[in-house]
Order: sequence, then structure tokens, then C-alpha cells
Amino acid sequence: MTKNLTVGNPALLILSFAVPLFIGNVFQQFYNMADAFIVGRTIGINALAAVGSTGSLNFLILGFLMGFCSGAAILTSQRFGAGDERGIRRSFAATIIISIGVTAVLMTVSILTARPLLTLLRTPAEILDDTCRYITIIYWGIPTALLFNLLANTMRAVGDSRTPLLFLVIACIINIILDLVFILVLHTGVEGAAYATVIAQLVSGLLCIPVIIKRIPILNISKEDWRVETKEIWEHIRLALPVGFQMSIIAIGTVAVSYALNKLGTASVAAFTAAAKIDQTATMVLNSFGAAMTTYSAQNYGARKIDRIRRGMIQCSFISCAYSIVMGLVFLFFGRSFSAVFLGRGSDETLSMSHAYLIINSSCYLLLSMLFIIRQSLQGLGDSVTPTVAGIMELLMRIFAAIILGNLFGFNGICFASPLAWLGAMIPLTIAIVFTMKRLNRQSLQQRVRRKSKCRDPEYE
Repeated sequence: MTKNLTVGNPALLILSFAVPLFIGNVFQQFYNMADAFIVGRTIGINALAAVGSTGSLNFLILGFLMGFCSGAAILTSQRFGAGDERGIRRSFAATIIISIGVTAVLMTVSILTARPLLTLLRTPAEILDDTCRYITIIYWGIPTALLFNLLANTMRAVGDSRTPLLFLVIACIINIILDLVFILVLHTGVEGAAYATVIAQLVSGLLCIPVIIKRIPILNISKEDWRVETKEIWEHIRLALPVGFQMSIIAIGTVAVSYALNKLGTASVAAFTAAAKIDQTATMVLNSFGAAMTTYSAQNYGARKIDRIRRGMIQCSFISCAYSIVMGLVFLFFGRSFSAVFLGRGSDETLSMSHAYLIINSSCYLLLSMLFIIRQSLQGLGDSVTPTVAGIMELLMRIFAAIILGNLFGFNGICFASPLAWLGAMIPLTIAIVFTMKRLNRQSLQQRVRRKSKCRDPEYE
């Protein structure tokens, strides 16, 4: 079930690892996409807006949790590359301990602040109650999100990206079935969509447990492994917290966007919601390449195979950029049809706004593709500072687009929030990767010199 990414062709390894990640990420998006599609088509546009307006707050909390679990698993991946089996189990134990504490705090704070934050964001009065009910149920389900993300990221850290995919597919099917049952049969409204999501997440998490126990013995924690030292806990927190905060920093920017959208009315919220769902699905490919680079660079860094890290980044960049160009053309010509899937064909104005969002964002996918590869590679190498700085740059640019461009150009101005955020994030990332690659090249040269010296040493022979 495990997979070693330190040997073999980098491009093929990254592709084989990224494809299950992409499919899995798409199915993860189907949780909310199924909610949006079924709610929009069965209950109405106000219900769709209610579900969609929770996106930024969901990302703020659940995004932090997902980033936290991903960051904590970096050490697990590095130790797997180094062949340190005991270190892998201790890393897994440390991740479980700190994740439980973080989840308890997140769930408590989120539930207590849900309605005040929605009110502060000027959520339209006609959808406020539905929005609050939906997001509160989602927040009660935070432990189920933790369960799956913790176990899935750990399995990916040791090279298994296929098992989490299988369980996401199962969970998505369950989610869709429960959506239909709760909404069409039991008439529970938007609350039913939230219950369906939480139950599906719980199932996907529970399915991971027996697989780890039976098929990945390297992750079977013994009593001794639970005796984690404070130093080890801190090492995981040092990587996990910045990645989690980075996701939340980005989410704060999306909150600013939601605030600006709410002032424009329900039609703008619905158009943005539909386009964002489509955009998120398309960019899952780019995100998957980035996630693959985290594991790839971490394993090779642990194995001290520096040359392979550089080769992997270059080869992955070519593949990711090619996809970006194709998707930009697809949305240019067919974006309106994609939006109609969610919005129907009753509102030409809403469809036009949604299509404009897709054109503006997809035209900058090349920039986003490089952002994912560079940022995730740096994280795999243990750099938690630069990605956090990049997240702050994203925040500033999103706020600028939401407040300044939104006031000047309305909906189209807000659509530039993401491209400007990607541009801002690339500034510190580009600087960091240049210096990091120089440092890694020096390390690689020193390794080759040492190997040659050993070969010439008579005692070595």
C-alpha cells in the first residue's frame, strides 16, 4: 500500500501519485457541489445562495484543519523517505495528539461565532437563517472532517494516494443519496444537505481505520510510540500550524470577497457560487500536482536525493502548465454552459456574471499552476515561513480587489480577487525557490564530492 517516490522516473511517479489525488479532490468538491446542485434545483436560488454564502467561513475553519493535517504529515513523509520506521509511527502518534486538541478548540469557537460572523458579513436577510442552520451543522461535524483528513494525509505521506480516493468516491455517492433523501423525501431543507455532508465524511474516515491496521503495518502505533516527547510535538506544530494558518489567511481574503458580494445582492452571490464551484473543480488538477510535489519533495529530501527534487519540479511544471492552457480555452468557449448546470437558463444576467468569473480566473491558471508547485515543494522541504508570507500577500490582494475594485467595477472587479492574490503570492515564493534551489544544488554538489572521495579512499575500497 505504500509507495517510494525516491526511485524511478519523476514525471511518471508524480503523475501516478497526482491522478488519484485529483480524482479524490474532485469527489471532495462533490460534497458541496452535490449540495449546491440539488439545493439549487429543488429548493430554489435563495437556498443555493444560502449554501454558497457559507463557503468563505467553511474555508476559514475547515481549510485550517485540512492544512494543519497536511503540514503535520510532512515529517511523516520525510521519515518515510529516510527509511525511519520508528520515526514514522512516532510522527503519526504526534499528529493524532495535536490534531485532537486543535479540533476541540476549532469546533467550539466555530459554533459560537457562526451567526455573529454571518451577520457581520451582511448576509442577505432572506437567506440568513438558512445559512446559519447549514453552517452550524457543518461545524458540529468538524471531528468527522478531522478523522478523514488526518488518516488520508498520513496514508499519502507514505505514498498511498489511491485508498483515500476510493473512500472519497464512496462518501460522495453516500452524500448524493442522502441529499436526495433528506431534501426530497424528508423535506429537511438546507439542513438536510449539511447532515448528508457530515455523515458522508464520517463514513470516509471510518473506512480508513481498518485499512491502516491491516495493510499499512508501518503505521501501526505501539504503546511505546505514544510516548512522544515535547520536542517531537513541537516539530510537528512548527510545520502544521503555519500551513493551517496559511489556509485560514487565504480564507479571510475570501471572507472579504463574500462581504463585498453580499452588498451586491443575492444574484451576485448565486453567480459567484456557481462559478466558484466550477473553478474549484478545474483547479483541483493544479492543486493535486502541488500536493503530489509535497510528498515527492519530502520523501526525496528525507532520502537526501536533491537532484531528483529539481527534476521533479521541472517536469511537473510542464505538465501542469499544459493543462492550464487547455482549461483556459475550455472556459472561454463553454463556461456559460457549465454555469447553466447550476443556475438553469432562467437568468441571463446571472449566467453572464458567472461566465465572466470563469474567463477572468481561467486566463491566469498558468500563474496558479506555478504557485501550487513552488509552494507545496517548499513545504515538503520543511519551509513553513515562506508559504505563510505568500498567504499574507494573497490576503492583502484579495482585500484590495474586494474593497477597491469591487466598489469601482462591481462584480467584475471582485472576480479579479483570485488572480491578483496568486500574483501577490508568487512574489515571495519566487524569491524563496531561487535561493532554496541554490542551497540544494550546493548540497547536491557536496554529496557528489563526498561520494567520489570515499571511492578514492583505499580504506573504503
